[in-house]
Amino acid sequence: MSLRIRFRQFLGARVRSTRRYLNEVATVGPSDPYSRKFQYFGKGAALMSPQGVIYNERYLAIGDGTLIGPNVCLTAGISGEQEMLLSPTVKIGSKCIIGRGSHIIGHWSIELGDEIQTGPYVYITDQNHSYEDPNSAVGWQTPVEGQVKIGSGSWLGANAVILPGTTLGKNTVVAAGAVVRGEFPDHVVLGGVPAKILRHYSESNGWQAGAPA
Repeated sequence: MSLRIRFRQFLGARVRSTRRYLNEVATVGPSDPYSRKFQYFGKGAALMSPQGVIYNERYLAIGDGTLIGPNVCLTAGISGEQEMLLSPTVKIGSKCIIGRGSHIIGHWSIELGDEIQTGPYVYITDQNHSYEDPNSAVGWQTPVEGQVKIGSGSWLGANAVILPGTTLGKNTVVAAGAVVRGEFPDHVVLGGVPAKILRHYSESNGWQAGAPA
C-alpha cells in the first residue's frame, strides 16, 4: 500500500473522529444556556447536532426525554421577532423521537403528544397557502391556518406530510410518504395521497382492514 493511500486513510479516520466529537459537543441539553431560550426544554431532552433552522424558541416546548434528531427544523412564525398568539406555538411531548431532517413549522398551534416517533424528513405544519384569487400569485395570498394535534404513541413514517387542521388519535401509524389532512380516531393505520384509513383496531375483532363502520 502506497504512502499516499495510508496517509489518506489516516487523515480520513481523524476527520471522522473529529466530526463525531464536534457533533457530540454541539448537541444541546437542558444544562446548556441555549436551552433557556425555549418556552420549555425538558429534563433529559436533546437537540442533536447539526441542528436545523430553529427560531422563536420562546414559543417552542420540548418535553422531558425527547430527542430531536440532526438537521430538524423547529420554528414558530416567520421570524425570531414575531409575536405569536399562542404559547407554546409548537409543543412536543415527553419521550418523543423526531427523525433527522424533519420540519415542524408552527404558526398557530401544533401539539404532539407523548412517546411519538417519526421517521426522517417528516413535515408537519399548521399553515398552508390559499389560492382563492385566481389573479394573484399563490405565494402572496393570505395563508390559512388550522390547529394540528397528534395523539400519544403514534408513529409517522419517512416523508409523511401532516397538513393544517389534522387531528390524529393515539397510537396512529402513518405510512411513509402519506399526505394527511382531517380528523382520525385512535388505533388506525393511514396511508396514501390523500391519506385514508387502511386498517383499524376493534376491541372485539382485533385489527381489521379499512375504516371502522
